[in-house]
Amino acid sequence: MSITLIIIIITALVSISAFSSDKIYNDLIFYPPAVTHQRQWYRFFSCGLIHADWMHLIFNMYAFYGFGQAVEGAFSNILFQEKGKLFYMLMYISALGFSLLPTYLKHKDDSYYRSLGASGAVSAVIFAYFLLAPVAPVGFLFLPKSLGIPGFIFGFLYLGISSYLDKRGGGNINHSAHIWGALYGIAFVIIMAAVFSDYPVLRIFVEQIKDYLHLG
Repeated sequence: MSITLIIIIITALVSISAFSSDKIYNDLIFYPPAVTHQRQWYRFFSCGLIHADWMHLIFNMYAFYGFGQAVEGAFSNILFQEKGKLFYMLMYISALGFSLLPTYLKHKDDSYYRSLGASGAVSAVIFAYFLLAPVAPVGFLFLPKSLGIPGFIFGFLYLGISSYLDKRGGGNINHSAHIWGALYGIAFVIIMAAVFSDYPVLRIFVEQIKDYLHLG
């Protein structure tokens, strides 16, 4: 079984359990004051196992499955071979924590603030995919990929819109985690590939875009 499916199953089971258990929900959610004053650092990661509702869970896991299978395969077959699954799991887990660092610094003593969901890690996986396959079409929600746009364009639009919404504030979505998770996914692949792989990630990324734009 793939790492992607294992993570989805675990996340779904914990999230569904939390829907009917306030204790599970409160014990796992990202609550900055609990980190600041009680050193509950695990919340940076445990909050990725719970979601606000069914739609939040389904949307995150649908997106994760759609991109995660491809990224996991690329890690194992192109970038890191036999250590691919290990690097993939490391990226997902570390992205959960990294994507919430700016949120924590902003709300570390805010007793009214809470955050949950795997969106930061899912964004890391999605943008790792955009880096490795920048011109592959990306469909919107449940629309077929044939109606989508190239990943590198979708990525720029996504970051631009997320940045605007984050600055505007309001709502219940942690856009900051989406942005920093996405950037982390790109940085993780570039750095790890440079150290542990012979695959020229950036060169091939540029070549694919140049070919797509007929700039060669």
